[in-house]
Amino acid sequence: MALVAATVASATSAQARDHVVEPGDTVSHLALRYGTTTAAIIRANHLNARALIRVGERLTIPDAGATAAPSTTSTPSASKPTTASYTVKAGDTVSHLATKYGTTVSAIVAANGLDSRAMIRIGQTLRIPTASTAAATPAAPSTTSAPKPTTASYTVKAGDTVSHLATKYGTTVSAIVAANGLDSRAMIRIGQTLRIPTASTAVTSGLVGDTFAGRTYPAATVASANQNKAALLEIGVPSKAEMQALVAATARELGVDPALAQAVAYQESGFNHASVSPANAIGCMQVIPSSGEWASQLVGRDLNLLDPKDNVVAGVVILRQLTATAGDTSTAIAGYYQGLASVRRNGMFADTRRYVANVRTLMSRFA
Repeated sequence: MALVAATVASATSAQARDHVVEPGDTVSHLALRYGTTTAAIIRANHLNARALIRVGERLTIPDAGATAAPSTTSTPSASKPTTASYTVKAGDTVSHLATKYGTTVSAIVAANGLDSRAMIRIGQTLRIPTASTAAATPAAPSTTSAPKPTTASYTVKAGDTVSHLATKYGTTVSAIVAANGLDSRAMIRIGQTLRIPTASTAVTSGLVGDTFAGRTYPAATVASANQNKAALLEIGVPSKAEMQALVAATARELGVDPALAQAVAYQESGFNHASVSPANAIGCMQVIPSSGEWASQLVGRDLNLLDPKDNVVAGVVILRQLTATAGDTSTAIAGYYQGLASVRRNGMFADTRRYVANVRTLMSRFA
């Protein structure tokens, strides 16, 4: 899915290279290989909600200079703290910038004196600490020497949201939802006392595997998928019939063919909002977080993919955007599965053609 790409004011002009996908390649492995980020490759190639790639597909790999400030030394204890200067553009969020520059949300918040909502504005100049100054390590927790679980107590203030608190404390929305027994809307009220799990207590495993369609996903992605699955099971989800009705109603409200939206939802999850894939595709419409953030930009508000209504809005608004730009329904369906840019560049892959055929057949059922 297309996301707004940012550039650093002080960086040299970004370059890109081509890579032809080979057996065993994944987006995360290519990011490590070329010194860039998964998010940057997804953006550059307009990949689909699962970030799937195919053998023989030609990808554009953004240069590391466009995604992270390079470190000039390999000794983490000896390097001097460095920061990059960045001017905020439309669509930027602190979490996107943290991913882009290989740092953490909390490091950017601290470096710029941001409030608990981590709000930034277009034109604002930010100092972006590099990974060496972020006082954080990659999210691959050790299973042999895990730290003791800790929980912070927090009293909700005006303007707080669960997503902002998750950003502030370096945890996840799903972990806060589960720790406090919140409903699917993750609603909180001023004066409410919340338990905020740290990242070390937010990890759940065993609910979601690490392989989908013959591809194994990175441990961090699978860990997030397990957290989201645990949260959905903890808070409970609507019935499949309720989700189907919600999909149809949302499609009518947003000007999308209800038969198309229902067919895609059924193909993706069978209207099961508790579905979470190893790629961390969440809920009834199977939307990954980066695509959810793009959908949030399309509708002009934050969408919580754990919330049934927001999840359906995300999927339907993505379908609306694809339908408006693809030229025909079959290409729009293919774009939801394969990514529209990939469809235009490579044509429909064999499994994409099967997906489109299935959805077209299902549309007649829901017409």
